[in-house]
Amino acid sequence: MVYVTDDVDRIVEQWGRERPDLETDAMAVFGRIYRLARIVGDRQERVYGALGINRGEFDVLATLRRAGEPFQLSPKALTASLMLTSGGMTGRLDRLERAGLVARSPDPADRRGLVITLTSTGRTLIDEAVTVGLAAQREVLERLPEPRRRQLGALLRDLLTATES
Repeated sequence: MVYVTDDVDRIVEQWGRERPDLETDAMAVFGRIYRLARIVGDRQERVYGALGINRGEFDVLATLRRAGEPFQLSPKALTASLMLTSGGMTGRLDRLERAGLVARSPDPADRRGLVITLTSTGRTLIDEAVTVGLAAQREVLERLPEPRRRQLGALLRDLLTATES
């Protein structure tokens, strides 16, 4: 198999020359993961931006959509799911509510609480955003043959589960 040299190879080679005592395998792997995440993240930001939302707002809408009917969660559940501060979530919810994409209403199970519900406009938008966001990801991933994509997914899953446990 012929490998094409990339910028990460050049960086690793420079470190190898300057600091031959360093083990640079991790630098090569995570340098590429970081660069790919940035490239794909930028592409997703552009397609979400064309729909009038940013990535953070996408995350809120997607979390509500994935929750299933009736597409609602408490602000606390949303905050926990997205690993945000309550202040960060409040700002996102304010913007999404002004845009008519979510609605806040009293929680029938807790008089002091609220529930955040995805509106029909929000559901239409998030369904489109998921479609175009996945297309941006596929555009990058389809540069690998299907067996290599499956292998890459499995390797990343193995590393992630070993790291999170």
